[in-house]
Amino acid sequence: MAKRDAIFPAGRQALYEKHRYSAAIRSGDLLFVSGQVGSREDGSPEPDFAKQVELAFDRLNAVLHAAGAGFDDVVDVTTFHTDPDKQFETVMAVRDRAIGTPPYPNWTAVGVTWLAGFDFEIKAIARIPSQTDGSNGHAPP
Repeated sequence: MAKRDAIFPAGRQALYEKHRYSAAIRSGDLLFVSGQVGSREDGSPEPDFAKQVELAFDRLNAVLHAAGAGFDDVVDVTTFHTDPDKQFETVMAVRDRAIGTPPYPNWTAVGVTWLAGFDFEIKAIARIPSQTDGSNGHAPP
């Protein structure tokens, strides 16, 4: 079995080590990103919901960039919401700024009752562009 190729954004590896998981695992040209939440630098939840969602997207973006990818490379997204009816409009506004224009990635939204003190979490699968790809200008890992 091949060893896992773990990806970590700069400056956050200690938080991942504390909770014993990787920010993402690269397998071939695919990147499987763990759920990202809107945490402050110390790992605690951001209390303002809109800022929490923005931080979660920022964390996802940092992991993607650490692997040489970006939002244009995301093919599948799963989001988790503690109160979808009240939160969805805010999430969609941040999502539209981060994801951009069509074609959009696949998206699954799940209502949950617990996210360890957070109200939103996002995970994704992306295709890491190759050097010869040229589709988005990102450098390979």
